[in-house]
Amino acid sequence: MVVKANSQTFTILAQDPAVRDARGELLFARVSVPLETLGLGPTGYRLKVVDFDASRNQLYHAHAYQQDATSGAMIDPFDPPGEALLGNPAFHCQHVYAVVMRTLARFEMALGRRVGWGFEGHQLHVVPHAFVEANAFYSRADRALMFGYFKGLDGQHVFTCLSHDIVAHEATHAILDGLRGGFMNASGPDQAAFHEGFADVVALLSVFSLREIIEYALTNGGRIELTVQGDRRLLNGDQLSPQNLAESLLFGIGEEFGQQLEGLRANALRRSVMLPPSADYLSDEQFAEAHNRGEVFAAAMLRSMLALWVARLGELGNFGDNLYNLREVVEEGAKAADQLLTIAIRALDYCPPLDLEFGDYLAALLTVDAQVAPDDSRYDYRLIIRTTFEAFGINPPPARTDSDGCWHGFADNGQVQYRNSHFDSMLRDDEEVFRFLWENRAVLGIDERAYPEVVSVRPSIRLGTDGLLLRESVCEYIMKANIFGAELNSVCNISPRPAWIKTTDALTVYGAGTLIFDQYGRIKYHVQRPLNDGQWQLRRLSYLAGLDTSELDLRNPLAQLHRQRAWQVGPLREEQA
Repeated sequence: MVVKANSQTFTILAQDPAVRDARGELLFARVSVPLETLGLGPTGYRLKVVDFDASRNQLYHAHAYQQDATSGAMIDPFDPPGEALLGNPAFHCQHVYAVVMRTLARFEMALGRRVGWGFEGHQLHVVPHAFVEANAFYSRADRALMFGYFKGLDGQHVFTCLSHDIVAHEATHAILDGLRGGFMNASGPDQAAFHEGFADVVALLSVFSLREIIEYALTNGGRIELTVQGDRRLLNGDQLSPQNLAESLLFGIGEEFGQQLEGLRANALRRSVMLPPSADYLSDEQFAEAHNRGEVFAAAMLRSMLALWVARLGELGNFGDNLYNLREVVEEGAKAADQLLTIAIRALDYCPPLDLEFGDYLAALLTVDAQVAPDDSRYDYRLIIRTTFEAFGINPPPARTDSDGCWHGFADNGQVQYRNSHFDSMLRDDEEVFRFLWENRAVLGIDERAYPEVVSVRPSIRLGTDGLLLRESVCEYIMKANIFGAELNSVCNISPRPAWIKTTDALTVYGAGTLIFDQYGRIKYHVQRPLNDGQWQLRRLSYLAGLDTSELDLRNPLAQLHRQRAWQVGPLREEQA
């Protein structure tokens, strides 16, 4: 009997064409993605790569993959790789397919379930040569990831689809839209920034979970001389301080697009790595803009990764003269990146469905990790993360969290009625969950004046550090109320009414909540945005009133944001340069 694999491997660029070793050779990696029989494109059950260039109105020939008769896996046509692949459109298609599928699989592994898209249908279109422009974006309306290309200052074509972090970044936008569709809506400064910052975090942690990139970064692409003892390559421990590790990561990111655009494109990823801690960023006007504000969030996450890496290195022995085994240092760095990525993804389930603030996300992260790994004493991951976020002015909301920064557990007090609910259906059926919500509307704060709707019920299975499975169901609901300005006090608890809102103004206000059910259908956590939370509703309305809607691209908001980001001039602050 032949046991077939459940994954297949493909060749990709480990980062981008600017990342080369001391001999000037490109850095490739082979990554595993879920096993499937690919059609032309490649096309799988989740992705359809379409190599159409809208600027030239040209459709390129799609590569047909062959299947290995023994394993059932598709045969990688680009192994071994070489320099010629940079000009091969078929390799570009494989690269985007493999990176997007690897990113999607990473989310599904962390969440313990399949992740759907934020649009109708099952296949996301990926267009590697969509247009001639230094831009790349996710479009819900087009159900697609679009990657542009352009001529650099040296006259050579630069393809955004060949940058690992750009592809992973855009894939994260699409995946996040499927998990939390409300995060795409205009709401508050943190929510808009979160989409960008979180996509940057996933992109960088995905890149640095590749051991090839970690080793490349630590050795400056093989340019740093190592001490050799037998079969061990040893690295000087002076390079393993948080600051030196940060500078090494900068080298690993590469500078392909910053070099080609002569600095006109702000390298947001590089800035995030080097952004010094400050609790004042979020109150600074410069950081009110979405992508600038997102860099603060990304900086807190990436500094956390560096601190976790240093904590793990503390348990390594050295080989005298402060020399460390390079292989072990690389392994610990990749583990720190991979584990933080898992925690970061899992936190999404414990976030409110809309109007997210950075402090909410931090509380969600701390809570979900405490559920999966109650004993955190070995490396103090949660303490390190919380302390690092605090240094950037991000703290869990004190009124709704405990002393560890975790969400307060749901206080039942015997008032919740479970008797009319069907246990099995409650864990996956939105109609059954809505029935439960409506029957318990008074206890759960579901306002009868609003239109409530259950938007998702998702089962989740997570593997804890003790080897046991944590089974939960995650339910999102929203409440929508169409009111007049005169009703702000009675419905939203806003008093006095802001002068810029007339009594006859028509308004739409929202409430929302996330319910976490345990494996028995009982509520563990209720993360809510109440409709009558006056302070929050006033902040939201004030933010929306200040938006210049004439400049919004309602069809492709991320395309507009990325276009602005690509051509932003100069560092945000002198100390960031």
